[in-house]
Amino acid sequence: MKNFKIGVLADGFRLAPLDGIRKAAELGAAGVQIYTVNGPMAPQSLTAGKRAELRQLVSDLGIAISALCGDVGGGFRDAAKNPPKVAMSKQIVDLAADLGTRVVTTHIGVTPEDRRDPAYRNMLAACREMADYAAAKSVTFAVETGPEKAVVLKQFLDEVGSQGLGVNFDPANLVMVVGDDPAKAAVTLGKYIVHTHAKDGIQIRPGSALAVYHGAHAASEPPAEFKEVPLGEGQVNWPAYLRALDSIGYRGFLTIEREVGADPAADIAKAIAFLRQQLNDR
Repeated sequence: MKNFKIGVLADGFRLAPLDGIRKAAELGAAGVQIYTVNGPMAPQSLTAGKRAELRQLVSDLGIAISALCGDVGGGFRDAAKNPPKVAMSKQIVDLAADLGTRVVTTHIGVTPEDRRDPAYRNMLAACREMADYAAAKSVTFAVETGPEKAVVLKQFLDEVGSQGLGVNFDPANLVMVVGDDPAKAAVTLGKYIVHTHAKDGIQIRPGSALAVYHGAHAASEPPAEFKEVPLGEGQVNWPAYLRALDSIGYRGFLTIEREVGADPAADIAKAIAFLRQQLNDR
């Protein structure tokens, strides 16, 4: 268990990006994930000089960049909207390679169970193009879990068939949105997991994942209702989940993602303490 490393999604502090990176190091995190879709950390904003300065800052702080967040929004279900999203995703892969990290996390949209669904085929084409580009640069697009059950996502990843596409495993998304068991899901997706989010949550009412991620107009039933909560206060069974990660040989980051709360720094500090306790107890 001590092989896991604790990271923080720096954007969660709601500070300027460099200040968020410094804060993560101050709290004792071993790594940071950086949001890079727009703003000062986007590929078009980071000149060669600024990229060098960012690499130096991270090195001076003694931490690593666990991943870049490259969620371009809306997923890849609509073929007409995919070309600029794929192009942007490739720019983020180039940035990852420049910054020395090998993971770009993303959301691809809700994967249909039916392979004949046009949205499935659209997603397949876009993800194959992105994945092959990433693989050529030794980078992995890590699809975040949650919009569908693990068995459905695995079917899709198997069909894409590229080393450039993997999984960013978020246990809270699975329990909140689709009611999946994170421990069992980790075993199902084991060979694909290259990064994880440490997050917790509660499902209040089952419902449509399609409505959650693509709006009420996209589904015939109401969206699932859920609530994100601090680590250890939700429905993620952390001992079982961490044992599952260990059993599949995962040795990467548990990157804390805190999306709500009035005092994110305090919540993240508590999350670091919680994970340390869990790892020491195993």
